[in-house]
Amino acid sequence: MLDLKQIRQQFDATQAALGRRGAYDLQPLRQLDQQQRELEGQRSQLQARSNEIGKAVGQRIRTGADPNGPEVQALRDEGNQVKAQLAELEPREKDLKGDIETLLLGLPNLPSATTPDGQDESENVEVRRWGDEYIPQGDALKPHWEIGEALEIFNFERATKIAQSRFVALMGVGAALERALFTFMLDRHTQHGYTEVMPPYLVNTASLTGSGQLPKFSEESFKCDRDDLWLSPTAEVPVTNLHRDEILPAEALPLHYCAYTPCFRREAGSYGRDTRGLIRLHQFNKVEMYKFVRPETSEAEHQALVADAEAILQALKLPYRVIELCTGDLGFSANKTYDLEVWLPSSGTYREISSCSNCGDFQARRANIRFKEAGQKGTQYVHTLNGSGLAVGRTMAAVLENYQQPDGTVKVPDVLQPYLKREWL
Repeated sequence: MLDLKQIRQQFDATQAALGRRGAYDLQPLRQLDQQQRELEGQRSQLQARSNEIGKAVGQRIRTGADPNGPEVQALRDEGNQVKAQLAELEPREKDLKGDIETLLLGLPNLPSATTPDGQDESENVEVRRWGDEYIPQGDALKPHWEIGEALEIFNFERATKIAQSRFVALMGVGAALERALFTFMLDRHTQHGYTEVMPPYLVNTASLTGSGQLPKFSEESFKCDRDDLWLSPTAEVPVTNLHRDEILPAEALPLHYCAYTPCFRREAGSYGRDTRGLIRLHQFNKVEMYKFVRPETSEAEHQALVADAEAILQALKLPYRVIELCTGDLGFSANKTYDLEVWLPSSGTYREISSCSNCGDFQARRANIRFKEAGQKGTQYVHTLNGSGLAVGRTMAAVLENYQQPDGTVKVPDVLQPYLKREWL
């Protein structure tokens, strides 16, 4: 959530920064804020007058005035008028505050000053590539769904029978490969200092709002209608809310977490895209990295987060590139994002496998997560960062395509062989 005080005091600069993301107009919010502050001023004056009248009534009676006399009654009549005015103002002010919060919740984060300007993904900036020497060569390279179906390691038809399209049933060594991948990822991240979390897979509305998924992305999520619960679209949601409404001691920071969860997304608006294979499913597994850090360290922590995601791809020897997203392609809660895109030989292109974002204090304001320095009175909002480490299904797709052999088998990456207890699929 954006800082209303910053909008109020630095309106033009904030409007210009938000304008880098698209056509967002802060003027309606400014007008509501001015109305609410005027009402607040009126209410404060009336409340002060009400207090004065109450004291005056008591003082008159103590000095001998008749409690039922005209002097005291006149004060009481005025007091009743003031209370009636207050009763009228308070709901109006409450409604204005609700309208202001609604507008604030719908505004995305301000982009970092170092985020490149651009309209859409075509203007993203390639930062670097890794692993060109591992790109497989040949004219008969198959897509991962053909490889998987030939090896009988996943089945889309039976998954559709069980649920609907865009689900998959992993079978035999396919299920084992998925488990090997996310176990390997968790092992690597915990070795690098992340604390493993296994959070609930169902999350409440407050959790989705705190992390930035609601209200904007309600159509993307699956909701349990009988309860205030949603299927989590990413582990970012529950991990953000581990510390919702908390004040953390400064010495506890940074906090680094990693979590494996299934993720559930409607993929609204994406029908017709990636209808085959593991790239765009309604349910998929992902390992998420998440950080709560001090503001002055968040930029360095962001670079380290990207490096930790890259380390997984490098260990698997999967070719990839790092892309810096432009303002027009930036996620709702992020101020700066690097995407990692893995090479898929069948399509001859790179596809996103991890998105590593710095959210600044945006999520912390929504979820009310602060920290306090020892011996100081005030608190500050933490900075939050998140990154896929990695999307497991897309990693499986990349392994199948990049490690496929002419005879139809697939070589198991060296780092996964201890988990699978085999060298070939």
